Parts: sequence; structure tokens; C-alpha cells
Amino acid sequence: MAVAQRTERQKAVSELKRGLILDAARKVFEDDGLDGASLRAIAASAGYTPAALYFHFDSKEAIYAEVLRGSLANLEEAVVRSISRTKSPADRLRTAAMAFFRFYAENPRDLDLGFYLFRGGMKPHGLGKERDAMLNAALKAALRPIYEAAQGLGAHEEEAKYLMVDTFAHASGLMLLAHTGRMRMFGVSALKLMESFVESRITALTQR
Repeated sequence: MAVAQRTERQKAVSELKRGLILDAARKVFEDDGLDGASLRAIAASAGYTPAALYFHFDSKEAIYAEVLRGSLANLEEAVVRSISRTKSPADRLRTAAMAFFRFYAENPRDLDLGFYLFRGGMKPHGLGKERDAMLNAALKAALRPIYEAAQGLGAHEEEAKYLMVDTFAHASGLMLLAHTGRMRMFGVSALKLMESFVESRITALTQR
């Protein structure tokens, strides 16, 4: 019994330390980006030595992947929660797509985290094959309610997939323009453009 209690206590302490490291790392990554951040800076922010970080993560990239995984989990939760009271497939599609957009519109630093692939230019730089696959799966999970709602409106599998990707691409482009100030050049609202895009896709599915 005592051994089990000690093991549980050690596990709780380890999880607490891991959480503190991730919280500190997120702040460092937000300030310095993935390339500019260092394990030393993350450790100092968390109140640990660099060597202590290796008990929980094997590299800076591993820490970044876990920070981003947490961000994507929050995104999925926001999208799923938004559709919990919707009744029709059209409402689910509309609500899920706009929840995806609003999450990043309201949390621009999470958007920054998601653009890690394009650090230093448009030539993608990943975090390693397995980590990139894990993060891609987390993103797809957050987008899946859009895919399922499209199928509920009668879209076949491939068509629903294209709509899911199209929604992601459209939202990402609008948010990028909005957060870099380019949208002000045109005097238009990124939110209104996103709403218009979603409504056009719903109309296309319901009127055929």
C-alpha cells in the first residue's frame, strides 16, 4: 500500500513538473520562436536546470510538439463543444467551421504555434516524422466535425474531405491576412468573409 502511494505521489510530482516545463516553454516559444528558443532558456523559465528537462523530454522539438499538441487538443475541445447543442447537419457544419476560425482569431499565439512548419520561409521544416504525424492527426481530429457534418448534408466521402481541407485552408489564409494587418488594406472583415464562405458551401450542398 505504501509503495503504491509513493508511486502515485511520484507520478503526480512528475506530471506537475512536466506541466511547469510546458507552461514555461510556451512562453519562451511565443517570445523567441522554435529556432530562437533554447533548452537553457526554457529550463531557466521553469526554474530547473537544463539537465532536468531531459527526464521529461529528449529535445527542444519534443517540447514544442507537446506544447502544440496541447493547443490542438484545446482547439478540438472548442470545436466539439460548439456543436454539442446543434440539431441539423447544416448547423453543425456552420458552427464547427466558425468555432475553428474563432479559436485562432481569439488565440493568435496558438496560430503562431501552428505555423511552425514555415519557420524561416516557405520551405517546410518539421519536428520529425513521428511528431509531425502525431500533430497532423490532432489537427484532423479538430477538423473532423466539419467532415462529418458535410457527410450529414449528403456529401460523399471524398467531397466531405475536400470541404474539410478547403475550410481549413480558407480559415488559415484569412487569419494570416488578418493577423499580419493585410486585411486592413482592403477594408473588409475576416470574420464576415469566413461566414460568407461557410454559407456558400452549405448552400451548395443543400440546393443540389
